[in-house]
Amino acid sequence: MKRLFLFISLCLLAVPAAAQDVPAGFDLSNYGVTISPDKRVIVVLATIEAARTTDGNGDPAPVFRTPLSAAGTKFRDQLTSDLAATPAELRQRIANFLIRYKRTRPNATDAELVAPFISMAYSLSDVPDLADPVVTIDLPGQLLDVLDFAPIVRDFYRRSSISANLDEYFREYQKASDTTLRSTAREMVSELLFYLKTRPLLVIEEKVKTETERSRSGRTRLQTVETRVRERKFVIVPEMLSPAGTVNFVNVKDEYYAIIPPDSDLSFSEVRRAFLQFVIDPILLRNANEIVSIRDQVKTLLDARRKERSNISPDVFLAVSRSLVAAVDAKQFENERTQAAAAEARRRIDQLKTDDEKRAVAAEFEKLKAEFADETALRLSEEYENGAVLAFHFADQLKGVENSDFDIAASTAEMILAFNAEREAGRLAQAADARKRAITLRETRRTAPAANTLTAENPVTTKLRSIDEAIRARRLTEAERDLKALLQGNSEDARIYYNLGRVAGLAAAGLEDQEQLAARLLEAKVAYENVIRIAQVQRIDSALVSLTYVALGRIYEFYDEKGMAIGLYDQAIKLGPVAGGGHDEAMAAKQRLIKQP
Repeated sequence: MKRLFLFISLCLLAVPAAAQDVPAGFDLSNYGVTISPDKRVIVVLATIEAARTTDGNGDPAPVFRTPLSAAGTKFRDQLTSDLAATPAELRQRIANFLIRYKRTRPNATDAELVAPFISMAYSLSDVPDLADPVVTIDLPGQLLDVLDFAPIVRDFYRRSSISANLDEYFREYQKASDTTLRSTAREMVSELLFYLKTRPLLVIEEKVKTETERSRSGRTRLQTVETRVRERKFVIVPEMLSPAGTVNFVNVKDEYYAIIPPDSDLSFSEVRRAFLQFVIDPILLRNANEIVSIRDQVKTLLDARRKERSNISPDVFLAVSRSLVAAVDAKQFENERTQAAAAEARRRIDQLKTDDEKRAVAAEFEKLKAEFADETALRLSEEYENGAVLAFHFADQLKGVENSDFDIAASTAEMILAFNAEREAGRLAQAADARKRAITLRETRRTAPAANTLTAENPVTTKLRSIDEAIRARRLTEAERDLKALLQGNSEDARIYYNLGRVAGLAAAGLEDQEQLAARLLEAKVAYENVIRIAQVQRIDSALVSLTYVALGRIYEFYDEKGMAIGLYDQAIKLGPVAGGGHDEAMAAKQRLIKQP
């Protein structure tokens, strides 16, 4: 019996003790990371906010109405008041441009329409000039489509109150970002770099050949080699007017910008991916020859994927980069959860007395590890289907990084050269069973995540499970009463709001009185909007978010607001075919609405 518990202890100790706390004095600037608003972005988005058109009733209405975070909504109200004296003629010029642009992209959401304008801001010089870029030939097509908006932005800067208030807005943005953004940025950077055991490359030296004339005739030239130094940086840009739940990522040469609402939690956002891209890009560039050596093998897999999804890029280097980023993102998250569960298991085993109790804890830990591994397999499968065809390969290779103290930069060449296309071609089939288990578990957790004693205990879970049974049995009054009681002490739990939306929607289905029906649908709408609000600052199940967008879309479709409904369905589609989500339903609903006259 002693041998059994010795084995349990060894298994638990084989996992690192726990996720690392952020070291005291951890300075983001040492890792190339800064957090700072950008006045160019503020001015460009404020220009868009100033545009006015008329709605169906002839009342003034914004051209774009991007969903904002709570802080962003408050700032929008302040900005609207500050811009009240903006000349009507200027507002109309802004609106005319935006309306024309919007007509060329009828299926795009307002959040998607805004993205190129944010990129355009980074092509301009600093305020007050906001001058156009000298060279435009290398600019992407989407940015060129909106570059003609720049003269309007300059006119807006000169003729509105924005220039007088800009410094105050900047300070307000900075203050808002210090509440959540800065602390979670330190956690994100620390955790990812600790996992990779590396530091970002912040300085790049390149050799450049130059020629100089030695005589007036110009016939004699002297060729020299200069060493030029380029600095790299990653800038987190808090932006009140940035669409909620969206990360706009802009890469300008060696500068990486992630534009997000200032009240975002970076531990669970796409900023993780952006920062990983910042860290990994120079590592892969140093191993370009190794990537070239496997180019044909990777291309074979990409061609196979492109037959099913034509929007996948054929770029081999991009596939390698996305695959490594996806693998690190998934494996680091799995590793962190496993560490936390192992630490809790050790703590509990130390407190238990009987063999059976200790054996039960060990079994629970092993079960939890298997669930984490299945979830990773599901995530990697989804990435593979979207073109990250080396995701499984790199995930396997990262096990060596996890179990050693070696910098990933020192292992990357070996990781790339170990690639085998024949092996990777069968990855989806090999992961099929794990994927099914993860989908089943994800679906189960969608309304009431399964509780386990090795992760943070959530007292809400058991109650939600019984409430879900009541909803399925159509005991709606009982379910609603219990949900509202549960909400009193858990006002930021998205699952409660989602289920309140379910209850209100089901109750509305049985009503004939139009006023009662409208009231119930309004309750459902408010509940679902709270889910989206919480998803902007917390990590919640993407399937739950997907289903919420579809549910909101149904409500707007019921009221024949097709534009809003399509926009919401697009949000669900944008999340991708996440297991247990509403992707397929959103696709079908959107196609149905588009076909309607």
